[in-house]
Amino acid sequence: MANPFKTAVIGSVVSCLISAAGTPAMAGTAAPPPKEGTPSQSTAELGAQTTLKGLDYLATQQKASGAWGDESYPAMTAFGLWAFSQSTHSNKTAICARAAKFLEKHFRPDGGIYAPAGFFGFSGGLSTYNTAVCMTSLFFYDQKTYATNILAARKFLAANQLLGDSGEAGGFGYDKPGKGWAGRPDLSNTAWSLQAMRVTQGLEDQRPKAEQVDIDWQAATKFIDKLQNKDESDTNNVGSIGYDRSSSRGSTSTDKKGAVTLRGYGSMTYAGLESMIYAQVKRDDPRVVSAMKWASRNWSVDENPGMGTKGLFYYYNIMSKALSLSSGDTIPVDAGTPIPWKQQLVTKLAQIQRKDGSWINKDNTFWEGNPVLVTSYAVLALQYIQPTNAPAIKDAPRPGN
Repeated sequence: MANPFKTAVIGSVVSCLISAAGTPAMAGTAAPPPKEGTPSQSTAELGAQTTLKGLDYLATQQKASGAWGDESYPAMTAFGLWAFSQSTHSNKTAICARAAKFLEKHFRPDGGIYAPAGFFGFSGGLSTYNTAVCMTSLFFYDQKTYATNILAARKFLAANQLLGDSGEAGGFGYDKPGKGWAGRPDLSNTAWSLQAMRVTQGLEDQRPKAEQVDIDWQAATKFIDKLQNKDESDTNNVGSIGYDRSSSRGSTSTDKKGAVTLRGYGSMTYAGLESMIYAQVKRDDPRVVSAMKWASRNWSVDENPGMGTKGLFYYYNIMSKALSLSSGDTIPVDAGTPIPWKQQLVTKLAQIQRKDGSWINKDNTFWEGNPVLVTSYAVLALQYIQPTNAPAIKDAPRPGN
């Protein structure tokens, strides 16, 4: 597999981040790992079949408006557009056109792509999150047509990065800094934002140099660094990455001696890994190596390590994306058989897919009781690992370096 840090973006970087294939077995199985870069035909076929069934389900769930799910959160529609735009589905053209038209209704004068918050903020808003997902989806779908809108969204998103002397500087929250709890930076929103800014960066060449915008990548890296457990004596947690440093959100715990421990878990460790890659931290960097080792020690396709079934499909999505960027078909294991993660993931998703092609999490935490949302997550997880569409990252200098 080509080194994602040196591979130039060809066409849509997003295409590279989305397509179906491979699966793994469970950690510790004696089955030989698939040959690097060439998953078995049966695995590839299973991935393609499972993906198509998921897309067929999503096609039946698209509203006349072009939206999927709650229309006050356009990111839900953006996930569907993202999945179909990277597919060969027979109704792809019409489905994508309707979804894109719906997203156009959410282009805001400030450059963001979101629905204004409703009465007492009970719906809509979350401008950073929605903008990041929507601009990425539109880029993958038709970057030429939507270049002006994506450039406006880049400017909006860059302005939403928290900078300054705060301990959370460098990160992104659900909304603009200062918007209460929604404006407080966390790793999930930071990951969506870093991906959006990295994959769309080539469009900045359309602006005069004096008008080009970007985020502070060095500050973002420092934010992620603060969320990683580095205590080598804590063999269970070292290398894992947490959501934020807020004790009020249950992200940390304090022992009797007053030492603060971050609650690291699967989905956030992969979100941190993905984010470091987009920030162009090298794969042999100790932080990346440590995160990968934690991932191999805690490998599972049955649960979100550290969270059980909570956020399971988000975990599948972010794990598939991060490993497609950072690994080959297998995950190295210290003194053990490499884990064929692609094979295991495809197999698991095929096993738990419902007859109508959808997926659902019985644990509704993080909206995962919504079959439209989790089916989009699952389809994208399959698409990220399509062997012919390995992720690529444009090699560009990091601000501040």
